[in-house]
Amino acid sequence: MIVADLSADELRHALDEPGLRIRVGPIVVAVRSPFRTVVDGLALHYAAHEIGPPDFADFHVSVEPPFGLRRWFTPQALFRFDGSPPFTPLPAAQAFPLFEWGLNWSICAHCHQYVVVHAAVIAREDRAMILPAPPGSGKSTLCAALAARGWRLLSDELTLIDIEAGVIVPIPRPISLKNASIATIARFWPEAPMGAIVPDTLKGSVAHVQPPAQSVRSSAERAVPAWIVVPRYRPAAAAELAPLGRSAAFMQLADNAFNYSTHGRRGFERLADVVDRSRCFEFTYGGALDDAVQTFDRLANAA
Repeated sequence: MIVADLSADELRHALDEPGLRIRVGPIVVAVRSPFRTVVDGLALHYAAHEIGPPDFADFHVSVEPPFGLRRWFTPQALFRFDGSPPFTPLPAAQAFPLFEWGLNWSICAHCHQYVVVHAAVIAREDRAMILPAPPGSGKSTLCAALAARGWRLLSDELTLIDIEAGVIVPIPRPISLKNASIATIARFWPEAPMGAIVPDTLKGSVAHVQPPAQSVRSSAERAVPAWIVVPRYRPAAAAELAPLGRSAAFMQLADNAFNYSTHGRRGFERLADVVDRSRCFEFTYGGALDDAVQTFDRLANAA
């Protein structure tokens, strides 16, 4: 059974105590929330995700109004993990983005069976391309464009590298777009299942795109590292793929790994192994997403 099999009333009821269990890649998350934007966001963006077993969850999270009188004068949303809030509340209008950001935090803080890297990751068949980059680099825009053209989405935000096997574990979730990238993807992928634009967040305006259903259905199929590509968005720049030294590629992974120091030497060896198994590039691009997609299609076909 998947989330889309629930009626609107069933979904709202399931988000009451004890929470709706959703299988997200290797993780089962129990979610509770009374906010309509969270209900609608889950209905759209997690439509293809399986409903997990009723008696088990790895994480118990909620997005609810904070306690106290202030909730009636300044509506707010508070994210809780196992009943405790890891950060301060946000305006109630940001409830669904808060759920997404809170789930990112939950994975980074607790999934230490993986090296967790702040990077998008997509795949062609069983070969994965890791896109590590800081905010503003165009990572999510490029990820969305490739997903629109048939690449398998493993994750928009977090690359999970199995610390033992060295494979990439898919965790397909909504693709998060910010500011100008929202309109860019709307033009490039007009049929994209995109949620409402939420303005005035700490990241500016944000919107989410539903992950492709086939990527969600394939979330048990792990992938092997094949490419590391560091994207650089430059307005009006032509699409250009240039070789990147392995030491520079390693530092990109290490600098963007949330729990690199937690793993110590094992983390170093695992990231070094991923780099050794991958072809490494820098990719500069502007607004011509068709050219960008063609560049990556040629790269995959040549392999």
